[in-house]
Amino acid sequence: MTEQPGRRERKKAATRQKIADTALHLFAERGYDAVGIREVAAEADVAVTTVFSHFSSKEALVFEQDEDFEQRLMRAVTDRQPHEALIPALRREIHAMVQHCTADGAAPLWRMIEESPALRQYEESMRQRHARSLATAIATDLDLPQTTPTCSAIARFVVDAFSVARETDDPQTAVDEIFRMIEAAWAVAGATPPTRESVAV
Repeated sequence: MTEQPGRRERKKAATRQKIADTALHLFAERGYDAVGIREVAAEADVAVTTVFSHFSSKEALVFEQDEDFEQRLMRAVTDRQPHEALIPALRREIHAMVQHCTADGAAPLWRMIEESPALRQYEESMRQRHARSLATAIATDLDLPQTTPTCSAIARFVVDAFSVARETDDPQTAVDEIFRMIEAAWAVAGATPPTRESVAV
């Protein structure tokens, strides 16, 4: 019997989550550097090739929501309501992402990342990739050239807002403070956003 696409995708997602959860448990228990991919695979009861079919590297196991966060940032631009301006839409999404990543129990994960040069480097490359994708989404949405420096700069500020805010004692207030500066910069650059409604016109 042929497996339905929806069921197959759910099984893939469940396997991916099981591998990520297993890896994070082992990293927390033994330390990131003390655990290898083979140990993760054995504990999750999957083949090493299965791990690599879901995650490109050991570092990627720690940032298992990487692609989801990237897509969320892009959808905040492309899926916002016609009357909603760009910067408020991005602020709302960063608020949600910061809330998720500062929930109870998240502190040990961020400590592990901070203590590992490999993980810090991976996080930085991830932020750069997210910023590039977001800049492209902004430029496309506002019908601007892909190389517009303003879009690239604002995208980087937005992505970095997440990292800066989550390290503060009051992340949600920090997001608002940072976005006031982002909104001011966007306005000074002469790019005060038309709403999607006005762009369409």
